Amino acid sequence: MVQPKYIMNLDKIEHITDEEKEKLKQITEKFVFRVNDYYLNLIDWKDPNDPIRKLVIPNEGELEEYGRWDASDEDTNYVVPGCQHKYTTTALLIVSEVCGAYCRYCFRKRLFRNDIKEAMSDVQPGIEYIKEHPEINNVLLTGGDSLILATKKLRRIIEQLREIDHVKIIRLGSKMPVFNPMRIYEDEELLKLIREYSTAEKRIYVMAHINHPNEITEEAKRGFEALHDAGAIVVNQTPVLKGINHEPEVLAELLDRLSWAGVTPYYFFINRPVAGNNDFVLTLEEAYQAVEKAKAITSGLGKRVRLSMSHTSGKVEILAIEDGKAYLKYHQSRDGEYGKFMVLDCPKEAAWFDDLPGNTDHWKQPNKKMETFESANEKINQKEKTPIES
Repeated sequence: MVQPKYIMNLDKIEHITDEEKEKLKQITEKFVFRVNDYYLNLIDWKDPNDPIRKLVIPNEGELEEYGRWDASDEDTNYVVPGCQHKYTTTALLIVSEVCGAYCRYCFRKRLFRNDIKEAMSDVQPGIEYIKEHPEINNVLLTGGDSLILATKKLRRIIEQLREIDHVKIIRLGSKMPVFNPMRIYEDEELLKLIREYSTAEKRIYVMAHINHPNEITEEAKRGFEALHDAGAIVVNQTPVLKGINHEPEVLAELLDRLSWAGVTPYYFFINRPVAGNNDFVLTLEEAYQAVEKAKAITSGLGKRVRLSMSHTSGKVEILAIEDGKAYLKYHQSRDGEYGKFMVLDCPKEAAWFDDLPGNTDHWKQPNKKMETFESANEKINQKEKTPIES
């Protein structure tokens, strides 16, 4: 199996000038850089605004003061090391802190730091927790990227989950269908594993992260087809990102091409206010308008997508933004508020639920489920405030 070559050093990318490399070095010292040669070949290097370039090549805006390391307070969801349980029926196993490449907008950028350890090579505590909680009927393997794991390791996890009768759905969070499609369609053992454990009664879903239509290459379509043939269901989610996919025509093309390839458009997300993400921020109104214009020119299949904020309190769906008001509802809720409808003032500059006046009337800050768990926000902020001893 010929796999793409991974590159962890900007100096090895010949298309970037020495002057630019020098500027970007301070960014890669703070945020890890990783990409592969297959994905680099999707970039039009003559276009400084190429969307694939913006997705994986560092930008100077990453050093601007903005956001928090853990913008959705995931630290409060950990029940045992490596396992989050935020919503009643869903558990997350953080199985890897590595991806096929590192997206510059990533909402879990904290995992790529050496001083943060949330992913667990030993998922046993999480699996034991899931066994003891019959209300959990679906489990998401995420990180990082679940499909970066060796197939043997993935098999060990999936086999154990399939021994738990109440776990009906296994979800694999992954951008590998577009970062490295060959990892999927050339790995017979992976496809055999999916074929074995994605059944008519207990299905495996691949939660793909496809941000732009340029990622849907012939290789990617071959990967989708291999997953479909093996019995997996593939859905897609992406944030709406300034400078990458915020134009309605681009979002519409993405919805169309996903639908044509049999990949269900699942979520459009508002980009989380995470440290280093300033360059990608759209206001809520801008994101809403872009999505609505895109939906107007796609089929009913494309219109299934929902625009949502993955907030501390739950998934807040944006139903409409009209005349300075945001019309919202809880599509998922940490505190059992599913379906709760909210009408809030929406200032022009608002880019997140917390920016809407009166939002705090509808939710409360959660307490940690694991008292001993140290949040990335606390840990990193403390470290960055501590003076370096000479």
